[in-house]
Amino acid sequence: MRTSKTIGFSLALVATSGLFILLEGWTKWEFFWHLAAIPLEILIAVFIVEQLLEHREVRAKREQLMYIKSFMFRSQMRDLFIANFAALKSPAITMNSIRRASLAELREMRGRADDIEYRSLEALESVIDEYVKAEPVWHSFKERAITYNFENIFLDMMAILHFIYDVRSFKAKHPQKMFIHEAAKKEEAMKKVWKIVTDGIRLFLDYAIELKDKQPAIFDEMMADYELSIRLRESA
Repeated sequence: MRTSKTIGFSLALVATSGLFILLEGWTKWEFFWHLAAIPLEILIAVFIVEQLLEHREVRAKREQLMYIKSFMFRSQMRDLFIANFAALKSPAITMNSIRRASLAELREMRGRADDIEYRSLEALESVIDEYVKAEPVWHSFKERAITYNFENIFLDMMAILHFIYDVRSFKAKHPQKMFIHEAAKKEEAMKKVWKIVTDGIRLFLDYAIELKDKQPAIFDEMMADYELSIRLRESA
């Protein structure tokens, strides 16, 4: 709505400026040139203000999303990330090492995460299972991406949801078989699996870097929750 109003206002200013130019041509009064410049100056000012407002809105939405992610990463997605990092063979990154890393060390970890290797296909299957269990989270992120107009996040969520549908369909037909064994036989299917699970590692590290940089207290709280959860699992 605001965009349509702005366009209408801008067209009115341009038309007003054009009218003054025509009047100057008819009357030869130079004063109309000065009047013609005023609507254009207003138009430039409006454009600058609109850009500032848009940047503020995007920044505010991203800050809101950061807090939403903090809640989800510490609740519905915690088991997923614990399983994903536990399944890693290389690079050797743990929740403990993430919590105690400096910002520079976190960025170095993120660089190493561009080349990921898992311990086994069976370990990867456990990660896939957690992605399926977290299906409500992906729907929630998808809805927020629509609300906040974050196209990249929306496309990522749709890719994950399509992947989950493939896994559920396979499990429904073959309940005793591992999805990853079937995916490993097909290059395109394995590429999809690999992209989703490895993107999860990089996503967590990207968010850890963002929190460490902008909200270190929240970073410490989140990582403390992860460490406590891991200790409780090991003692059970």
